[in-house]
Amino acid sequence: MMDVDEPLDFESEDHRLRKAPAATKRRKKVIGLDDLVNDHLKENKKLELKSKRAKARKDYFSDEDDDIREAKLSECVEKCQQEMGQISGDEEICLWGLQVFGKQKTLPQLAFHELGSCGLLQSFRGNELNSLVELDIEKGEAFLERLLVNGWLLKLLDTCGHVEKSIATWTCNLMLYSEQEVLSASACDFWISILSPTSKIKIDWLPKYSEIKRALEIYGFRSDLPSKFSSDVEMVNTDSDCGGPPQNIRAWIKYVAACVQVRKYSIISTSEAEELIVVLIYLFLDRLLLGLSVILRECMHSVINFFTDKEWSTSCEEVAKSIACRVPKDMNCLRTVESISGVDERSKHLRRAVAFQILVACLDIKATDAEEILRFLISINVKEKSCDLFKIYIYLVLSENWLLHNPTLEDKPVIHKLWGVYLRHCSCQITSTDLRSYASKVRSKASYLLQGTSSK
Repeated sequence: MMDVDEPLDFESEDHRLRKAPAATKRRKKVIGLDDLVNDHLKENKKLELKSKRAKARKDYFSDEDDDIREAKLSECVEKCQQEMGQISGDEEICLWGLQVFGKQKTLPQLAFHELGSCGLLQSFRGNELNSLVELDIEKGEAFLERLLVNGWLLKLLDTCGHVEKSIATWTCNLMLYSEQEVLSASACDFWISILSPTSKIKIDWLPKYSEIKRALEIYGFRSDLPSKFSSDVEMVNTDSDCGGPPQNIRAWIKYVAACVQVRKYSIISTSEAEELIVVLIYLFLDRLLLGLSVILRECMHSVINFFTDKEWSTSCEEVAKSIACRVPKDMNCLRTVESISGVDERSKHLRRAVAFQILVACLDIKATDAEEILRFLISINVKEKSCDLFKIYIYLVLSENWLLHNPTLEDKPVIHKLWGVYLRHCSCQITSTDLRSYASKVRSKASYLLQGTSSK
């Protein structure tokens, strides 16, 4: 029999359906003290990193810190500029150029009263042609000026074959001192024509070297230029009271070139021609005369060719010594050597002699033998910080002009060997990271010359 209190079959089934399934028993994990500490540290690290990011983000947008960053950047740029200045700053300052002309003196008065009685004007007065064309001969000087400018004066004198003293002195003074450029240039052309080797005109009066030298003094030519080894010598355009080279210097140069081309008149002596070369070198050192470089070179070539073969050997050495003791021992001495640019044998000879004498003067040693000079150059330690590489550059360029293509040293192999050693010292002992002034110039120049010597 069933118990009345027991549930019915369908009631027990419904109860089993509604009963939740038993939960699966899980194994509890034991959390130790180390785990809690690690979790705490990780959490603190995350909070610290988050705080730093927030602070950095805040600092990035801070105006005050922007100024600090800008100041640091400016300081860095300034430091870089200073380092670059150590490499090339001084090289840009060392330029050639001297103020050759000072204050100009008062020009001579150009009034020539005796012109009215010269034979040329008298011939015009008595000529029947004058009565037809009615030339204004009474104003003698103005009339002759018109003839000079249009070229008729030269043609008339060439026809009669005679230049009177009054005409010669008048045209010479116009050439050297006239403030009218057209008169100065025309008078210069006149003298170049009558001094031509092919001219057969008789000249009653010739301006001597004293007239040429006097004109330079009136122009304000300075013969007392400094000769020290310094980059502080007076450069051009530093004297505010000086108006620069005179206008008549162009005519002066052309006239000198014409004088030395005719020895038959004996206008200039050998010693005076030597002095003229030195004067022309001075003119090459004035940057305000760069526009006259062509006629200066032509004049230099003419004066060099003035000497006979017998005179030249001695005169060349005298000129070189005179130049060496007068030219400043800086970039101006390199400009001096460069100005003797002819390709003829005499120009090359003079360039070698001048470079040698200046080098000896720069080194300030008693040795004059090529081997002794090269050994002295080799003994200079270019790696020392106290070594003046600007002077080394001067020595290098002067030695190049003295030694290269020197026929007197071709049969001396020891000279070429020592020259190669010196070039290797300058090219290898000065590193590419050397920030001293002229370090890169010395290294590059020596490397270039070393290639030429190694190919021989």
